Amino acid sequence: MESGDKPLTGAGLSLARGNEGSLVIHIAGNWERGQVLPNPEETLQAIESASPRALGFDASGLAGWDSNLLTFLIKIKEWCTTKNVECVDTDLPDGVRRLLALASAVPERKGARRESRRESFFVTVGGKAQQFVVSAGEVFDFLGEAFVSIIRFLGGRASFRRVDLLLFLQETGAQALPIVSLISMLVGLILAFVGAIQLKTFGAQIYVADLVGIAMVRVMGAIMTGIIVAGRTGAAYAAQLGTMQVNEEIDALKTLGVSPMEFLVLPRMVALALMMPLLCVYADVMGILGGLIVGVVMLDLNPVVYLNETKAALSLTNVWIGLFHSAVFGVIVALSGCLRGIQCGRSASAVGYATTSAVVTSIVSIIVATALITILCNVLGI
Repeated sequence: MESGDKPLTGAGLSLARGNEGSLVIHIAGNWERGQVLPNPEETLQAIESASPRALGFDASGLAGWDSNLLTFLIKIKEWCTTKNVECVDTDLPDGVRRLLALASAVPERKGARRESRRESFFVTVGGKAQQFVVSAGEVFDFLGEAFVSIIRFLGGRASFRRVDLLLFLQETGAQALPIVSLISMLVGLILAFVGAIQLKTFGAQIYVADLVGIAMVRVMGAIMTGIIVAGRTGAAYAAQLGTMQVNEEIDALKTLGVSPMEFLVLPRMVALALMMPLLCVYADVMGILGGLIVGVVMLDLNPVVYLNETKAALSLTNVWIGLFHSAVFGVIVALSGCLRGIQCGRSASAVGYATTSAVVTSIVSIIVATALITILCNVLGI
């Protein structure tokens, strides 16, 4: 090493002046992970301050190396390319030279690295609007195919396995009774408790029976049942069809000439449309029972008097409106779950997204449908 040597901080690296304005980097020691390594930025600054015409290496004192040395040398070679400085690596170990040649053989494709850039407001709005139009087109196509499959079902020409329909009837009906019982009774308890606090002030505790009975039978029983089914059955439908989409089973059905709409979606939709009104009636009974518990325990009402008041408050109109709600909700949940499952991507994460989207779509659609039906009933005066 000549008098112009510039030792750097960090074991295993130093710079030495060579012949004809060249600079030699002496690499020594252990360059493996876990060792104290020189800072590449400081090394490049020292090299640039020396203004060499050529750059060489001396690895005679190198004891061990791994990818850390390669990363360091790649940065040195990139600097030499940028500054038009000749880089001579003949004195490096053969393995290091081969890997460096491999790393520089195929240059990085322009745009391969994802650059984060902030889109303008109008670009974002335009992209969202475009996605909405495409999504709306897919929804209408799906609804049209579902309508055609229902017509074929009513005409006895739909192709699906009857055993699948029976299985879905069991899954959406009998197996959902425990959770429907719990939630509906609690909703009836809550309605009765909130109403009792206000009605007790006026000595009109008996009208808690009217409040709970009309609310549960007309709309609340159907809404709570719809939300339960959306989270339980709609999500299951989306996960099942999404997994079939990932495994390319739906593509296989199309290849065989079998309509996925009739074979997969139709039995699920029919099962929910048939079982939802029955679950709604059951939820109405459990909600009234919850109100009865509050009326008897909290308000000291006679059970027979409470039930008679409930019977007097209800009418068949309220019952039919509730059943209509439930049938509509059943179709909505089935269509939402199956739609998101059919639209699922080809990855495991896409199945989770489809499941979440199915639940959100079902609940939002239930609320919107409830508002529309309520407005319609108000216009019709029922």
